[in-house]
Amino acid sequence: MTATDFVNQAKKHITEITVAEAKAKIESGQPVVVLDVREPKEYKRGHLPKAVNLPRGLLEFKVTKVIPDKNAYVIVYCKSGGRSALATLTLKRMGYKNAVSMAGGWKAWVKAGYPVE
Repeated sequence: MTATDFVNQAKKHITEITVAEAKAKIESGQPVVVLDVREPKEYKRGHLPKAVNLPRGLLEFKVTKVIPDKNAYVIVYCKSGGRSALATLTLKRMGYKNAVSMAGGWKAWVKAGYPVE
C-alpha cells in the first residue's frame, strides 16, 4: 500500500470541505478551530488566519491540549490535502465529531487569493 492509497482510504471515512466553504465557516463568527498539520517551517512561511500549528507527527500526542473540546468544529489543512485527510481520520477516531479536512489545502487557499498570515 502506498501513501496515496492511505490518503484515498482515509478520504472515504471523513468529510472534506472546499476552501470556499472553509473561508465562509471561518468568517461566519461561529466558533471554529483552524488546525494546520504542516511542519513548523511551512507554517512560518504563511498560514491561514488564526490557524494553530500542530504537525501531523505530533497530533495524537498533543491534540487534547491544543483542542480540549471534542465537539469543536475543526478545519484541518496541510499543503495539498493528504496529511490533513489522515489527520482528520485520526481526530475522528479520537472522538472529535466535527473535524473536517480542507480539500486542496494551503495550495488551494493561496490559489483562491484568500487572506494569509
